[in-house]
Amino acid sequence: MAEPTMEKDAKNTEDDHLNNSIGDAGLISPDKEDISRILTVPFKGRIRGGMRPGKKIIVMGIVDSEPDSFDVSLTCSCSTEKKDEEELTDVALKLSARFSERQFLRNARVSGKWSEEEAAIPYFPFIQDQPFRIEIHCEHQRFRIFVDGHQLFDFYHKVKSLLTIDMIRIVGSLHITKLG
Repeated sequence: MAEPTMEKDAKNTEDDHLNNSIGDAGLISPDKEDISRILTVPFKGRIRGGMRPGKKIIVMGIVDSEPDSFDVSLTCSCSTEKKDEEELTDVALKLSARFSERQFLRNARVSGKWSEEEAAIPYFPFIQDQPFRIEIHCEHQRFRIFVDGHQLFDFYHKVKSLLTIDMIRIVGSLHITKLG
């Protein structure tokens, strides 16, 4: 799998970044640019060709030393004509790690309405100051979520057109070390 390449998007704020990718990889690797600047949180990147069965997104990072929460969202940039109005964007999957409650929540927003939040997990996989690897595998009817190689849960698709899921957004108490 190729690694993520980032290219600055002039329309975004200083902390938002746009990913241009090639081939079957979800995201591509940085050119010879300063990787730490490119993978700054908050992060926004493009998923070339959208999601489809068989595609996976990998987020590797390190939890902050005093974490509150972080979110990883797969969104549909084409779901609204006013792309700057985030509240109108469909969110196919929002993963939310909440440290005080030791919860790893997930839900989706379609046509402005959030689905019921799912919370059941066998264990909380994130530890302050420690690295992690989240894998989001896209299948025909669901996303399968793995953390550090262990499957935590499935999330059934709420957005029916997988190809429209073409952006990833990452915010919160973490440092991104690699995307793929």
